[in-house]
Amino acid sequence: MIRYEDIGRQVREAEYAVRGPIVARAQELERQGRKVIYCNIGNPQSLGQKPITWVRQVIALVEYPELIERAPAGTFPEDVVATARHILASSYGPGAYTESKGYRFVREAVAEYIHARDGISSDPEAIFLTDGASKGVQAALRLLIAGERDGIMIPIPQYPLYSATITLYGGALVPYHLLENAQWKLSREVLEKAYEAARARDIRPRAVCVINPGNPTGGVLDERNVEMVIDFARERGLSVLADEVYQANVWLAGDRFVSFASVLERKKVRDVSLFSFHSVSKGFLGECGHRGGYLECRNVPGPVLDEITKLQSISLCANSVGQLATYLLVRPPRRGEPSFPLYEKERSEVLETLRTKAQIVERGLNAVPGIQCNRVAGAMYAFPKIQLPPGVTDDDYCLALLEETGICVVPGSGFGQDPGTAHFRTTILPPMSEIEAVVKRIAEFHVAFTRRKGA
Repeated sequence: MIRYEDIGRQVREAEYAVRGPIVARAQELERQGRKVIYCNIGNPQSLGQKPITWVRQVIALVEYPELIERAPAGTFPEDVVATARHILASSYGPGAYTESKGYRFVREAVAEYIHARDGISSDPEAIFLTDGASKGVQAALRLLIAGERDGIMIPIPQYPLYSATITLYGGALVPYHLLENAQWKLSREVLEKAYEAARARDIRPRAVCVINPGNPTGGVLDERNVEMVIDFARERGLSVLADEVYQANVWLAGDRFVSFASVLERKKVRDVSLFSFHSVSKGFLGECGHRGGYLECRNVPGPVLDEITKLQSISLCANSVGQLATYLLVRPPRRGEPSFPLYEKERSEVLETLRTKAQIVERGLNAVPGIQCNRVAGAMYAFPKIQLPPGVTDDDYCLALLEETGICVVPGSGFGQDPGTAHFRTTILPPMSEIEAVVKRIAEFHVAFTRRKGA
């Protein structure tokens, strides 16, 4: 019989707060009949966001091709049928394995999407289709971490996929702190300080990771920040991991998403390896369960790409329907096609609703004494700072919030935070019919909790 002590140290030490003990307690309460509002994870459709019709119609026909002939005329728009026929003609159907890198026609579509987005060329052979962005991140980290002295620079706060995977692979965490008082921007000084601190511990930093727009912070980097990171990586001989899954989720007028690939190419940098990630889970699709995404590599030598292919082939391939969801993300209906008006309407409604909810959450939290929330500039989260009574942790706070209100959020300690501060992360995803009530309940809880605990 296997014992807990028999499990590898790296597995035991890896932590993933987004689905940690508080979420386990939430599920227990739900089984007892309590209503729980899960604000712990960016899972849009679980909180009522409707699927995009284009995605579900095409996938339905690909999964059950007989519908193409059997459905009454006019059931599916012509471009949906044509797209399903194209997918079926380009594959052996979704029940068959694909190439290890993923469907070639999907990788070509991803390359065209990147070209249209940034005005730069993209090589389909340097694109890998993955089970969500997470598997792409894990593949890149697996390449970069060869031993316990190999370090990965990660932002604090960070998405715990990074800390957990680095721990699991036996590498070293090299944290650099985002500037909360500057809307979560990056600082060259902070990067240098983190790098030198790692070298002083005999850690060799191998890469710097950036999440833009930010998770959990909701911050959006401007072009100068992106340039600064690339210059830093170039001077220090680092690779860059660019987590760009929230690129469609930018809420403030005047802000825009700037890809690392576009800046890398504009500056003609050829000596920094870039691994960038995108996903169907976020943006406006919210297709989390389909687990679709891609990894694009730039300035990565052919033999290294071959090793990524080998890693992919160990699992045979990413799931086929997730690959198809990725195709439908990067190759949507075009203007003039039958599905375009509905697609554009649904897309705009999702994004505008999220924009409104970001404002509601930010405004509502900032109105509470003892809570300070930066602008929710992008992504799907707020990461407010909370003032707590002495001896009370953010874990205590979030567990009490769950028990008393049924609202499930994640303690800031699960993402990392400046010493002496406390935060929690909440999504902005509850339905419009509930979002203001959720914020009000958090506000009422905070006032009552801190008064009761003696703040």
